[in-house]
Amino acid sequence: MEKLWGGRFRKEIDKRMQAFVSSIYFDKKLIKYDILGSIAHAKMLGKCKIITRDEADKIIKGLKDILSQIKDGSLTVDNQAEDIHTWVENSLRVKIGEIAGKLHTARSRNDQVALDERMYLRDEIKTIQQNLLALQEALLFLARKYLGMIMPGYTHLQHAQPILFSHYLLAYFFKFNRDRERLEDLYKRVDILPLGSAAMAGTSYPIDRQYLAKELNFSEISQNSLDAVSDRDFIIEFLSDSAMMMLHLSRLSEEIILWSSQEFDFIELDDSFCTGSSIMPQKKNPDAAELIRGKSGRVYGHLMTLLTVMKALPLAYNHDMQEDKEPLFDSVEVLKNSLIIMSGMVRTLQVKSENMRNSLKGDFSNATEVADYLVKKGLAFREAHQVVGEIVLYCTDKKKVIEELSLEEFQNFQHLFEKDVLNILSPEAVVNSKDSYGGTAIENVEGSIKEAEKILNHKMKK
Repeated sequence: MEKLWGGRFRKEIDKRMQAFVSSIYFDKKLIKYDILGSIAHAKMLGKCKIITRDEADKIIKGLKDILSQIKDGSLTVDNQAEDIHTWVENSLRVKIGEIAGKLHTARSRNDQVALDERMYLRDEIKTIQQNLLALQEALLFLARKYLGMIMPGYTHLQHAQPILFSHYLLAYFFKFNRDRERLEDLYKRVDILPLGSAAMAGTSYPIDRQYLAKELNFSEISQNSLDAVSDRDFIIEFLSDSAMMMLHLSRLSEEIILWSSQEFDFIELDDSFCTGSSIMPQKKNPDAAELIRGKSGRVYGHLMTLLTVMKALPLAYNHDMQEDKEPLFDSVEVLKNSLIIMSGMVRTLQVKSENMRNSLKGDFSNATEVADYLVKKGLAFREAHQVVGEIVLYCTDKKKVIEELSLEEFQNFQHLFEKDVLNILSPEAVVNSKDSYGGTAIENVEGSIKEAEKILNHKMKK
């Protein structure tokens, strides 16, 4: 396979060195974008009379033929090539002869790869946003279906206060909404054309970068050629956003793993998202959730890899930057697949509402409500907290729960208790008392569901 740079060298590259520097195994993922970028570049060269119209037309036809053959499988990438740019140009030379060599006029592999990566990431961001929407839809589906169902809320994995299950689900809905907003913001920084920066200093040819931006549908054009070819901030930012998404997916996975255990027994996962044991016939393992939880570490590692690769590189391009592709490509695939699997798992799970409700019995999760009751009667919160703590200790000693106490027993601790205290102790009463904006009261949650529906409807219309 002919190199694009052999003139200055007396000796052939060592085969071991060839294998070491080659990126074709992974950067062939960029082939569509490399060809589309090359077609636009050839059109621009012809328009600006840097090459003749006839030469441009032949180059464009040859590139379109290669792309068509790649799509139908009649042409495959040669894994002996140095990189995808070399393979495309050599394949073009086979088709149209030495005219193919004119394609590289006024550009470098440095601005070429930056272009390919930006075009690739634009498409993948859109796909990931759609996958996020599907997961948000699944969470909203469950929130509507189980509106009114009460469950224990937790801090330190201990029962804290009763909340609506729908409120819990909506917490993840809004986490994933922030993830989607981060991607929208990132897209603006990805959607910048680097082509025309050449190796690092720009070019002396009379190119038309505005034309290239229009042809390739870029919103902006890079303002500094050194920055354009040396920048991988947009990939690092994507990996950072991906790590955040995987963090949220991992936390939700942990909830699902806990809730589906016999100890919690809050949900039943659909068989299609579980596997069994090779030795224990009774097992139904939440493998999908466990793998998502595990793959989060893989994406975190990719972020750290690229931060480390880029941390001390002088401007402009260095071959170290070849190491950006594998972390990027793998993170994209892990994230897309994790979102798809999580959406299916959430939408098909069955909730054991009676078990959730029964788990609140005797858990003292209404204790804060009793303290708030005393505060509303005029007691300072710290004093109220002390009183209710003593009530809980009394109940523990007597093997009672707060709901079983008589008014007389309440008044033994604080004279401010009146008969109405007996009306605030049920999980329903506690939940519906939390009517501050964003709280778990059913009216609030109904409003949150409507707001979530508006968000989804607005995004789906775009």
